[in-house]
Amino acid sequence: MAVVANACGASQPVRIPLAQTPRLSPLSLARLRVSASSQRPMPEGPLVLHTKEVAAPLGNSIKHLKGRPRVFFLDVNPLCYEGAEPSLRSFARWLALFFDEVSLRDPVIAVLDGEGGNEYRRQLLPSYKAHRKRVLRQVLASQSYRGFDSGLSSAEQQVMDVLQKCNVPVIKVNGYEADDVVATLTDQVLQKGFRVVIGSPDKDFKQLISEDVQMVMPMPEFGRWSFYTLRHYLAQYKCDPSSDLSLRCFMGDEADGVPGIQHLAPSFGRKTALKLLKKHGSLENLLSTAAIRTVGKDYAQDVLTKYGDYLRKNYEVLSLRRDANVQLEEDWLSERDTCNDSAVLSNFITRLGKGQKQENRLRRKICERRIS
Repeated sequence: MAVVANACGASQPVRIPLAQTPRLSPLSLARLRVSASSQRPMPEGPLVLHTKEVAAPLGNSIKHLKGRPRVFFLDVNPLCYEGAEPSLRSFARWLALFFDEVSLRDPVIAVLDGEGGNEYRRQLLPSYKAHRKRVLRQVLASQSYRGFDSGLSSAEQQVMDVLQKCNVPVIKVNGYEADDVVATLTDQVLQKGFRVVIGSPDKDFKQLISEDVQMVMPMPEFGRWSFYTLRHYLAQYKCDPSSDLSLRCFMGDEADGVPGIQHLAPSFGRKTALKLLKKHGSLENLLSTAAIRTVGKDYAQDVLTKYGDYLRKNYEVLSLRRDANVQLEEDWLSERDTCNDSAVLSNFITRLGKGQKQENRLRRKICERRIS
């Protein structure tokens, strides 16, 4: 069941009156509040990207999309990491940058993982994301956020409240990961004549890239978001994005616990996979052809005939689903009212700073007791 959350419990974005605050950008206020209310500045590198490609400057991609309206999807969960640790500070900083430098007034739809979202893939492959922690649950349990606004039921609710007050609808579909919901809604948005920009560091979204679908990724080494387009994909991988999913079935995805073919056939590498996919187009075409005739050298032919089912299972695990039970609403496509961004984000970061101070005081008391 689709869960569309906002501050009033309705299925459309909330429009909040203009806050009586100075008209500073959310990013400027975020920086000001962090330096004033926290004993230590927010780290500059909260995320670890899956790839090291250098993406396009923001201006180039904005110019590229002129002429057709854009809709942004924001993949929330990865933004709640600071390195490998859960962090609401990371979420606050990347959101401020996103509003201030990327989406501006364009509509934004935020997506969270639904309850049991991993179960479908874990039934296919038990190792799928087996080592990962639920980000928001870990934030809630973290010592750093005990006592931080006890009026809120969970860290997830805090994140949702910030987004809703900034006029961003928040979508959760139980039984589906955020990636699947984004893929489902992307098809619906494209049918409305919009272009799509997906805000996420997750390389799973690269299988959706086209002339009408881009990514914008947080890049901590540069302290900004950067667009990643079809042009960048072609330059990086030397193949069409339609082959991305098939290629990943051979290479696997270590971050998600999906093993590649190399641990079964070390001699079958990326170059061989690319060569065969360029000729046959897709994994299924390649496997079907290999079943009736020789498609490559002996070692490659042996791998394809012997491990065809293994590769097909990887395909099912890694492919994004487009059947999530959610329907695009017209209000989600409206220009976003940004008048409350500065007040909401600065207040959120101030409260985070107070929570950090409380934690530091508690630690000092514990140390004093141990010494005495």
